[in-house]
Amino acid sequence: MSEKLTKDELAQLVARDIAPGSFVNLGIGQPTLVSNYLTAEQDVTLHTENGMLGMGPEAQGDEIDEDLINAGKIPVTELPGASYFHHADSFAMMRGGHLDVCVLGAFQVSAGGDLANWHTGAPDAIPAVGGAMDLATGAKDVYVMMSLFTKDGKSKLVPECTYPVTGVNCVTRVYTNEAVFLITADGVRVRETFGTTMEELQSKMDVKLLPAE
Repeated sequence: MSEKLTKDELAQLVARDIAPGSFVNLGIGQPTLVSNYLTAEQDVTLHTENGMLGMGPEAQGDEIDEDLINAGKIPVTELPGASYFHHADSFAMMRGGHLDVCVLGAFQVSAGGDLANWHTGAPDAIPAVGGAMDLATGAKDVYVMMSLFTKDGKSKLVPECTYPVTGVNCVTRVYTNEAVFLITADGVRVRETFGTTMEELQSKMDVKLLPAE
């Protein structure tokens, strides 16, 4: 694509990259949009930490049932075979390594894959960790969805996190409106760019970027 991605285009890209048959948790915020772009052929099972397995896309119109929501309190649909369980059992699934992928938002991601997404450290900020720590350490792959730069132009992909860390060395991919980054043992690799070039990105970021293989 020749332009920066919208939130929906980014969600569609993430959905396309999820392997068929995966068990997946979608974090609060942008990641919830991913559920709208998963296909039946992918046979992906969505888990939500408030106690549901087999969640469908966001509910619309007459589909809305206020008792059927995801962890972000957004009304959702249920797919055939959906099941419900205690909150504690849901967290046991997360901590026990039973999720293939979780998709989370972030304030910062470090070049080493550290995640900061629950608190900015500002005195007036309200911490909101939820299940993020459990997901970051329990899921086999952690994908992050975020805008690449803050409103004042600072990169959220940084050499080291300056915000309180949610999980260490846990992020494997970072999906942004301007590029997709792979966090590898060799460093941060740019898989593809949108509406920019790798050279332009490098000029605005302190993290050394490696080209796609």
